[in-house]
Amino acid sequence: MEAIAGFLPIILLFVIFYFLLIRPQQQQQKKRKEMLSKLQKGDRVVTIGGVFGMLKEVREDTVVVRIADNVNVKMARSGIDRVITDEE
Repeated sequence: MEAIAGFLPIILLFVIFYFLLIRPQQQQQKKRKEMLSKLQKGDRVVTIGGVFGMLKEVREDTVVVRIADNVNVKMARSGIDRVITDEE
């Protein structure tokens, strides 16, 4: 019984870490994966590098982002940070 009481603080610490660090990160990864799967031609996006543009072409692993007139950049789909909505 004393052995279990000795491990109780360690178990409690793990539970706290799970709910404060691990679980929120898993939820954020799930949201990001969902956002990347829903990308469509015409979406206004911001890349991880901070470049604003519009999706001209969407393929399985790559996208083509128009960043200026006649300037298109082909990049990995995972390089998209977020989709810009009308509220932004």
